[in-house]
Parts: sequence; C-alpha cells; structure tokens
Amino acid sequence: MSNKVEYINPDGLSKNPAFSQIVTTQGSGKTIYIGGQDAVNVEGKIVGKGDIAQQTDQVMKNLQVALSACGATFGNLIKLTIHIVQGQDLYRGFQASQKYLEGVKNPPAITGFFVSALAHPDFLIEIDAVAFVPE
Repeated sequence: MSNKVEYINPDGLSKNPAFSQIVTTQGSGKTIYIGGQDAVNVEGKIVGKGDIAQQTDQVMKNLQVALSACGATFGNLIKLTIHIVQGQDLYRGFQASQKYLEGVKNPPAITGFFVSALAHPDFLIEIDAVAFVPE
C-alpha cells in the first residue's frame, strides 16, 4: 500500500486558498496530535497581552516547535482548530499566521470558533493541530 495524503476541495464546496475542505491520509506514517497552544513562551510567560497578532505569532512559534520535535513541518499539517476570544480582530490574527504558512503547497483543513473565554483571561487565541508524516 502506498502512502498518500490527499487535499480535496470538491465541486459543490467553496474554494479558499487559506484552507482545504477535506484532507485524507492513507498508508503508514506518523499522525501527530498537538494540544491547544496558547501565547506562552518557553519561560512560561504570556506573550502579547491584549494583542491578537503578537499572540498568534507566539502560538505559531509554539506549533513550529511541536512539529519540529516530531520531525514534521507546517507542510505536514492536516487540521487546525482555532479558538479566538470574541471581539478580537480575526484578520489581524490571520495575517500574523501567514508567514508560517507561506510556501505550504496544500493548506490544512481549518475550523475556527469565537469563544467567550479561554483557560486564562489574558489568552486571546488557542490553536490545536493534527499533522501526518508519511513513512
């Protein structure tokens, strides 16, 4: 059986260059589940209090570290789930994430939620991820 990751944007669903509608994996490889990442740096300090762009940047850095620790890159992402505190500027957060996803041939499937609060009152965004590295 060959290893395969397929990104599908079928006719009948909207097409957006920022995300894929469906991603399938087939064959052997490693699936990576990354728990929700917040804007906390390696010292355990919250980065960018009150600033969605700075917090998104730190979250993406944390995802990059987690992926790298598993031998993966942003190009291996299959799914992102994004939780943003209500009232935050989605566009500013999106802009901050794009430098990490530039060059990714096929964007992951993405689900976004506006929520009333996260685990700490200073957190504005949290992202969890699933990645797949074929053997």
